[in-house]
Amino acid sequence: MELLYVLKPLSGAQYAQSTNTDIFAFNTTNGTTRNLTESNKGYDTNPKFSPDGKSLTWLSMERNGYEADKNDIKMMDWKSGAVTNLTKNWDESITGDVFFAKDSKTLYFTTAFRGTKQLFSLNPKTLKIDQLTKGNFDINEIYSQEKNTLLVSRNDMNHNPDLYAVDVKNGEMKQVTNVNQDNYAKLLPSKTELKMVKTTDGKEMGVWFVYPPNFDPAKKYPTLLYCQGGPQSALTQFFSTRWNLGLMAANGYIVVAPNRRGMPGWGTKWNEEISKDWGGQVMKDYLSAADFAKTLPYVDGERMGAVGASYGGYSVFMLAGIHQNRFKTFIAHDGLFDMKSWYLTTEELWFANWDLGGSPYDNPVPKSYTEFNPSNYVNQWNKPIMIIQGGIDFRVPYEQGQEAFQAAKLHGLKTKFLYFPNENHWVLKPQNGLVWQREFFEWLKQTL
Repeated sequence: MELLYVLKPLSGAQYAQSTNTDIFAFNTTNGTTRNLTESNKGYDTNPKFSPDGKSLTWLSMERNGYEADKNDIKMMDWKSGAVTNLTKNWDESITGDVFFAKDSKTLYFTTAFRGTKQLFSLNPKTLKIDQLTKGNFDINEIYSQEKNTLLVSRNDMNHNPDLYAVDVKNGEMKQVTNVNQDNYAKLLPSKTELKMVKTTDGKEMGVWFVYPPNFDPAKKYPTLLYCQGGPQSALTQFFSTRWNLGLMAANGYIVVAPNRRGMPGWGTKWNEEISKDWGGQVMKDYLSAADFAKTLPYVDGERMGAVGASYGGYSVFMLAGIHQNRFKTFIAHDGLFDMKSWYLTTEELWFANWDLGGSPYDNPVPKSYTEFNPSNYVNQWNKPIMIIQGGIDFRVPYEQGQEAFQAAKLHGLKTKFLYFPNENHWVLKPQNGLVWQREFFEWLKQTL
């Protein structure tokens, strides 16, 4: 009998700069351990055996230090040890769940694809991939199978996750649970629409537009540019108790959420183009989305704000210095403000080394510390800015928020610092979440 586990067998500075996790097999009979993925230098995670015990699958990234590398499904023949990369020739990355069919002949997985997360099937023998579901919703976890039906979780920007049964033959779905049915009966949902917007380099970019309930196209609405974090995390039909785009729209705002460079679901090249270029084409993508929105008759171009967290907070800090009066107000949560001090305090050095292109002491100095450093643009900040920060955030430590607030204050701007001493990179405590929402919308009422 063997027990599988995932481990990064490093410590100290090596641990902080590497993503090389491996899958180990521990023999409970003789006490020996073997490394099943030693040849691969990136992430190896999520091992799963086929029901017949003949195959092992896992998710694998090739490059060490690159936490957002293309995530492939690999399969090992357990008897021979032969390994096959099942998605090597598929130009997308696996960002969701992987599930073996009961007969061990088919794999099902969920992943970001063109602005949503959908369910796919994969034939391990032919490597053929088929999309099983389509629609303005996200399919996330896959829980079980009953004949030709999979039990999955599904949500959208207006609804929390519920269980659905999916017919894998035709993709038809039936809702199994409706835990907030009574609450939703009292609410009007927001309409969501994915528009394609031309970027400055001639590409097509998917942009989510979320409209207020009872949307009237004859009226003009204040608008929020939502900047996604990650930076290489998918912007799909997600539902959150914090950054909830449906709730923002329900408060009377149109939300513009671009699938800018760095988003999974639009091909691996699109996903990679953000690395080492944080303040470059990505900022142009944001501004392209904002400028397009301003051409729409129902968008009040004089009342547009920019909001976001993590890399989205970085984006807000950058946009505040280069927006040329496109925005009236800003909200940044746990954003990276000064790249040099951030590099010297974050716990994710592998991420900093890869995405910023190195350290601030390299020669030549990467653009991340000069041209793409938000703190270098404070003299061009000219609009109100609210800054939110967690006190035990080790990914983007608290001094980033304090530095940004002090810089804005000394620059004479209307500003506010919302500090949660007991929160990390996310606001997780319910009471703090209520405070977060109250302060978020109060700031917008005052400044937008």
